[in-house]
Amino acid sequence: MKKIKQSNNKKSFLKKIFIKFCRKLGYEIVDQNDLFLPTSNLFANQNLSKSNEYSINIPLGKAITKRKVNDLTIIVRSYTSTEVIRSEIMLDQNKERIFQNPKSEYTFRTINSLINSCNYALENFGNININLIITDDNSSETNLNQIKSLLKKAKFTCQLVNLKKDEFNDLIKKQDINGKEISQAMASNMRNILKSIFLAKDNASDLVYFVEDDYIHEQSAITEMLFTYEKICSQLNSEIFLCPADYPYLYKNIDEKTNIFIGNQRHWRTVKETLITFLTSKKMIEKYFDELKSMATVRHHPMEKKLHDIYEKELCLSPIPSLAMHATNINSSYGIPPNFDWKKNWEDNKI
Repeated sequence: MKKIKQSNNKKSFLKKIFIKFCRKLGYEIVDQNDLFLPTSNLFANQNLSKSNEYSINIPLGKAITKRKVNDLTIIVRSYTSTEVIRSEIMLDQNKERIFQNPKSEYTFRTINSLINSCNYALENFGNININLIITDDNSSETNLNQIKSLLKKAKFTCQLVNLKKDEFNDLIKKQDINGKEISQAMASNMRNILKSIFLAKDNASDLVYFVEDDYIHEQSAITEMLFTYEKICSQLNSEIFLCPADYPYLYKNIDEKTNIFIGNQRHWRTVKETLITFLTSKKMIEKYFDELKSMATVRHHPMEKKLHDIYEKELCLSPIPSLAMHATNINSSYGIPPNFDWKKNWEDNKI
């Protein structure tokens, strides 16, 4: 027994020396018995990447981060009025949303999910500056107080911006591209989009995430998007667009080709269409400012056409599986993602 113990101690000593040697050289080793990485003190199914430094995927190895993310501005377009159902899809279809709650409940859970996700992201991106801006359109005092209460638990900068009823009236065309008069609901929606674009241009310094107020995010959503942005941009040496949702309608066109990328802990595929919830850089906003502004001042069909035109020139990626649930009607092909635990996502973000 004594000899075995001495042998084990010797092996343990040599193992420690080997691990220190690998760590010094920057190599990762994996114990195939329990999938433990002693150089990082993590298991293979945990987040192995380090912000601003590198991304690690088993078994692809380490990718050095050249495109570092230091700042994130999130702009949520808030509508809690029960008189008008907002979202682009709901503007054209008078259908009840999944779980059949008042519109305000989806807004609250969206904001709550983003705060939770950003707080979680700060654990991995300790040096990042996060600024959450809520652009609210005509919510009641009660709902505004509820939003303010939610913002108190954020571990980052937050602000609530109230839109003026006649803001941008001189910029928004009263008729769509076909000469048909647009509704007040649509004009209100476009006003909020335009406000968010101007705020992004004036306030952001790096990444900007535009969000509709019916996208309920998983806790890991912001972390995955930030790591993926760093990794893919570093590999391509160019800026990109990311969408958090895996829309079901994108699977209907079997002729459309796609490329698959490995993000941090998700697969990501190239897409040519999204709704107006997406993440990109300040550089891209400045580059395509006129197109984005046009999307919010002239009613196109679809409304996102100018955005889709940009995707013909720039890379846009969508996650598989989804990172957020677009809480529309359960039968909408623009809404809830496939192969996704909708109920858990909804309950996890209960106020």
